[in-house]
Amino acid sequence: MPHSDQAAVIALEGLGLTYPGPPPVTALHPCDLRIAPGEFVTIVGPSGSGKSSLLNVLGLLDRPTRGRYLLNGSDTATANDSRRSALRGQQIGFVFQSFHLLPHRSAQENVELAMVYGRTPRRVRRQKAAHVLARVGLSHRAHALPTRLSGGERQRVAIARALVAEPALLLCDEPTGNLDSETAAAILDLLDQLHREGMTILVITHDGQVAQRGQRVISIRDGVLTETTINTEAVASC
Repeated sequence: MPHSDQAAVIALEGLGLTYPGPPPVTALHPCDLRIAPGEFVTIVGPSGSGKSSLLNVLGLLDRPTRGRYLLNGSDTATANDSRRSALRGQQIGFVFQSFHLLPHRSAQENVELAMVYGRTPRRVRRQKAAHVLARVGLSHRAHALPTRLSGGERQRVAIARALVAEPALLLCDEPTGNLDSETAAAILDLLDQLHREGMTILVITHDGQVAQRGQRVISIRDGVLTETTINTEAVASC
């Protein structure tokens, strides 16, 4: 697999993050990472390992204090805040543990709201929302409120909302953390399906069993990334 920046959805080069003190705290030690289009990568680590710091950097919520982060070829470290916001909205779909759905809006309306800031016409919003809800198997629940949905259904709505902008990367933070084991397995099966369809997926988790669903498994501990399973030529190192 090629290692060029243009070929990578995520390219980290000597990236590190230190929070200012006193005393300074190193959250992420300098590391290199390549994730190619269409890969399903999981990052696993215990509480306090640096997972949240890594998620915030990858999601363009925090800036690294050293190194480079290229997202689909765009250098995010040098981009101003408005450019970073645009990249975040256009290139990354977020899926969180807690769903973050508006309770008084239907499933379809929650998905449509993800397109409002992009000034997508209402008719197009409606069509695209219906399409992605069908893609995650929820057409029959499109008009239900989140309070009438099961936890698994709510997470499917959240995944549909993340997909509707056709992002380059689906970034999932503990996507099964609030679900029972059977429902969690169904959500992971959905991620597998999206991966087979060509979606690039990165799942951050504390659960080793969830981590094993990825093509590649990267562990993080004390801010150090280590690849534990390598099925491609892409590498992660610190």
